[in-house]
Amino acid sequence: MMPSFVKLVVKNYRVGYMDDKLNISFNFIKQLKETILTSRYRVAKIANAESLKLYFAIGKALDKKFKEQKWGAKVLEGISERLQQELPGLRGFSGQNLRKMRMFYQYWNIHNPICSTITSKLENQENSICSSVTGELKKSNIEPVVLNDIETFLSVSFSHHYEIILKIKDESDRWYYINKVAGQFWTVKQLRVELKNKSHLQELKLPNNFQNTLSPELSNKAIRSFKDQYLLDFVNIEDADDEIDEKVLEKEIVLNIKKFLMSLGSDFSFMGNQYRLIVDEDEYFIDLLFFHRGLQSLVVFELKKGKFKPEYVGKMNFYLSALDDLVKQQHENPSIGIIMCKEKDDKKVEYSFRDLNKPMGVSVFKTTKELPDKYKNALPNPEMLKSLLG
Repeated sequence: MMPSFVKLVVKNYRVGYMDDKLNISFNFIKQLKETILTSRYRVAKIANAESLKLYFAIGKALDKKFKEQKWGAKVLEGISERLQQELPGLRGFSGQNLRKMRMFYQYWNIHNPICSTITSKLENQENSICSSVTGELKKSNIEPVVLNDIETFLSVSFSHHYEIILKIKDESDRWYYINKVAGQFWTVKQLRVELKNKSHLQELKLPNNFQNTLSPELSNKAIRSFKDQYLLDFVNIEDADDEIDEKVLEKEIVLNIKKFLMSLGSDFSFMGNQYRLIVDEDEYFIDLLFFHRGLQSLVVFELKKGKFKPEYVGKMNFYLSALDDLVKQQHENPSIGIIMCKEKDDKKVEYSFRDLNKPMGVSVFKTTKELPDKYKNALPNPEMLKSLLG
């Protein structure tokens, strides 16, 4: 009996032989593959758009009945059961999902040029739809920051939409996440991480020198690839009153590298921690090293347990110079450094970066062990707790 690996070799040989005999080129097969995948993607987009229209229509019908009949929330379970009786095996229309559909309708049934376009599209009122949301915005003089294509809205799944409207009230902020989901193919899990981290508030706030050290196109990409604040809620701190040691923080990040990558965003690949550099026979170790596919750059994260200090910049500048000279490949862009601290003063960061020619930024990290400011005064301090328990 022929071993399986031998069968595979024979099969591949036969395929290759037939390709040569019939003059089938690799590029032709690649072209067919791309055609098939493109078609499947279009079908999936059409199906998703139709699902959104269906859920919007159901949400609208439910909302109307709730207002007319003064229904309570429990009626949705009864409607779900009746639907199951009429359509045995029907999935996706539980009482909870019907509530989500009603919410979906309520949040996007808003009377302004953008949302009215979405509403009419979801309701299939083609005569009311402008050629694009761009046209609507131009007529209403709304700022381009909320310029969004209706097709982008329809390409985002209902599960994503629900997570967004559940957490985000402001319309322009909702569009931020819709565009990110559509453009960067965020999973629902990734979206939840970004929502929890309030990414719409962090983007474009990171103090950096990218515009002075990178090309205009690359600097714009870099600005959008990093955040002013990262939520490290996976970091396990036994005593919340103690300072987080840098080695402990690094260890926790490495142990939870998948979660950290989700916190960073898309396109980051982990290359290692305590990455070793040798300069004139001396060893140096970078805390965390990544590669960003979109930027085509090596990215250094240096971890600091306390407040930002200007002297951190000199060390980072040294690391970036060494990486560019010893590690960076010829086709790659300059290495980028991010100093991650517990706290920072933007003015000190600005002065520290002013005359440097290596691209870097400073961000802060937060953990769930930290109490929000509004709760800090509501609880007794450690000394008072000890006296009460003593």
